[in-house]
Amino acid sequence: MERRVALLGGGFSTDDDGLLDDWMLGQVRAPRPRVCFVPTASGDAPAYVDQFLAAYRSRACEPGVLQLFRRDLDDDDLRTFLLSQDVVYVGGGNTANLLAVWRAHGVDRLLREAFDRGTLLCGISAGANCWAEGSHTDSFGPLTHLSDGLGLLPGSVCPHYDSEPGRRSSYRAAVATRALPAGWAVEDGVGALFTNGRLTDTVTCTPRARLYRVEPDGDEGVRERALPSRLLVPGDGPAEGRPG
Repeated sequence: MERRVALLGGGFSTDDDGLLDDWMLGQVRAPRPRVCFVPTASGDAPAYVDQFLAAYRSRACEPGVLQLFRRDLDDDDLRTFLLSQDVVYVGGGNTANLLAVWRAHGVDRLLREAFDRGTLLCGISAGANCWAEGSHTDSFGPLTHLSDGLGLLPGSVCPHYDSEPGRRSSYRAAVATRALPAGWAVEDGVGALFTNGRLTDTVTCTPRARLYRVEPDGDEGVRERALPSRLLVPGDGPAEGRPG
């Protein structure tokens, strides 16, 4: 069974073209994949949920939402619901809060089970951070490291590598000092697919955006390597139901 994670540097909440969403859906073999949006990191913000539903109801999929701050499923129904999904798409917000709430409800264990069964796990910002062993985050205010992820993706993740002041230098410092393990820095506009822990596809909807491999190098040094990526254009991914 393939175990897959997709890191997104964009999508329905930030982009108008829908290219990363179409690319992500194109990784699923089901003709109408079931896509569950999990907005825990934003406190289940209603506007975020509405934005997801507006974007995905127009696509060739069956969208759903798991809200934990207004949970209406018992443990058995929660397990049945999550394990029936083809895609779990986690939204942005506070990574530390996300992980704490998931663990309180047992969602972390269910996501591991779904992952082992072949569900594609993906997300943006906090929704990318959560899958790795550790991540770079502003969950506590200032930029810092969080060595407390689910560990489904080996290493660490840093989102917004090119768009938020201080991200690049702070993440590089965390990797150089081994506060975080070597990992993946995601610029806005990038999508990266990992299969069984190995990078198998990298795409971008922004010509200059890149995915970087960042590794410690010597005594508190760091090595940063930009990885090749395919430029997405309209027509990539599922054609049916694309907005516009």
